[in-house]
Amino acid sequence: MNWISNVVRPKIRNFLARRDVPENLWIKCPESGQLVFFKDVETNQFVIPTSNYHMRMNATARLKSMFDGETWFDIGVPAVPVDPLKFRDERRYADRLKDARTKTGMNDAIKLGFGKLDGLPVVIGVQDFDFMGGSLGMAAGEAVIKGLDTACDRGTPFILFAASGGARMQEGILSLMQMPRTTVAVQRLREAGKPYIVVLTNPTTGGVTASYGMLGDVQIAEPGALIGFAGPRVIEQTIREKLPEGFQKSEYLREHGMVDMVVHRHALRATLASLCRILTKAPAAPPAKAEVPALALPAPVEE
Repeated sequence: MNWISNVVRPKIRNFLARRDVPENLWIKCPESGQLVFFKDVETNQFVIPTSNYHMRMNATARLKSMFDGETWFDIGVPAVPVDPLKFRDERRYADRLKDARTKTGMNDAIKLGFGKLDGLPVVIGVQDFDFMGGSLGMAAGEAVIKGLDTACDRGTPFILFAASGGARMQEGILSLMQMPRTTVAVQRLREAGKPYIVVLTNPTTGGVTASYGMLGDVQIAEPGALIGFAGPRVIEQTIREKLPEGFQKSEYLREHGMVDMVVHRHALRATLASLCRILTKAPAAPPAKAEVPALALPAPVEE
């Protein structure tokens, strides 16, 4: 037995071997290319600290950042037929749905919650891009309608965070029918006199911008978000012209009147709370009470 080859050398290799690093420990900023520690980004509401780039937030993280005490009541969505057209491309649509549900923990692309925002009752819907690109299908359409109807019934504002690549092709005409259905539901909330506020996140395109995504009483966009119907590359190929710098980005759309304001994610909660109070004519939230330290009583004097 060669003691050096069989014992010493393997121990040295194990000592010098590189430790396994989790894949999500570091993330690369899409704008600057800089590697950033994931926990730093997470605690900063998924905004890259150095470049200020707004990354996508999943539905649960978004609801936590909005509701008081990070608590809310989940709103159930009516069930819809699964794979009504028995669609198949490279894979079965039913299999794609199953994978998306496993990946996100959601039933479909939109999650609804009812709770309080700065003390004011609100209903919030969040479209999660991680679920098949936030595509609009029957389940997502039912979720939007359910959120709007719940806001009508409870007499609260409805806030929608939109993020979508468009209609879900696997559901064909049934997906496209969600555009007029959600538009009618928006009108019902408007007739009830309750605010409908839309926050456009990156990206919001396709049938969502052609329906409920652009019907808000107030249109807010996050910095740098891509917002439009067709993508800029498709438009350039169609009209055969070079598009202006920053075309379809939120800042460009604000300058041209398509959105009302561009709000940094750190200021979004306060902005939405203020808008809800103004639009519902609710009284201002009472100021937080500062804790007054107890005064120490003097020790009794012995006679």
